Amino acid sequence: MTAESIETIAVVGGTGELGGALARRLAHSGRKVIIGSRTAERAIAAARALSGEVGSEVKGDSNGAAAREAGIVLVAVPYAAQAGTLQEIRAFVQGKIVIDTTVPLVPPKVMRVQLPTEGSAAVIAQRILGSEVRVVSAFHNVSAHKLAADGDVDCDILVFGDDKTAREIAVQLIGSCGLRALHGGPLANSAASEALTSVLIFINKTYRVDGAGIRITGALTIPS
Repeated sequence: MTAESIETIAVVGGTGELGGALARRLAHSGRKVIIGSRTAERAIAAARALSGEVGSEVKGDSNGAAAREAGIVLVAVPYAAQAGTLQEIRAFVQGKIVIDTTVPLVPPKVMRVQLPTEGSAAVIAQRILGSEVRVVSAFHNVSAHKLAADGDVDCDILVFGDDKTAREIAVQLIGSCGLRALHGGPLANSAASEALTSVLIFINKTYRVDGAGIRITGALTIPS
C-alpha cells in the first residue's frame, strides 16, 4: 500500500481549527476528504462550506461513520477529548493507519511540559486502538492558522511511528499537501515533539511570535 493508493481520508475532529485546516489542505491536494465531528450536522455544514471553497466534493458525517469509510484516519482533537474520541472510532479503524495529532496540553499551564505517565499522547493512542492499528503521530509543532493559509509553511512536520511503511505513507501524504515532512523515528520519540509544543507556546508569548515552529537544518538527503 502506498500513499497514492489511499483514496479517502477522514479528519476526525474536522470542525475544529486544526482539523479544519488539515481537511482544507487535503482537499486542495486532490484527496477525497470526509470531515468527522461528534455531531454529523456540524460536519456536514463544514464539509459543504469547504466543498464550495475548493470546488470538489467534501463529505461530512459523525466521527465513527467518517472513520469507517476512510482508508486513513487523521485525529485532530484536544487532549481532553482524545481518549473518548479514539474509543468512539476504535471499531472502525482496525487494520488502518491512524495519524494522531494530539498534544498533551493541560490548561491552564500550557506553557509547561506535562507529558502523561504513559510517555506521550501517541503511545496512549496506540494502547487504546490496539495492535492492529498502525498509529502515526504528526503535526505537533505547527499552528493551525498557518496550515489554514495558502502557500508555504515555514515549519517542518516531524512524523513518528513504529511501522515504517505507515510512517512513510504519512510522510508522502503530508508532502502532497505542500509541507515538508520528516521521519522522526518510532512512536516513543513523539514525546519529544509533543513536549516541544509547550516550549513553542512559551516562545510565542515571550517573543510575540505569530506561531513559532521548527525547521531542521543541514543538507538533508530526501528520498525522491
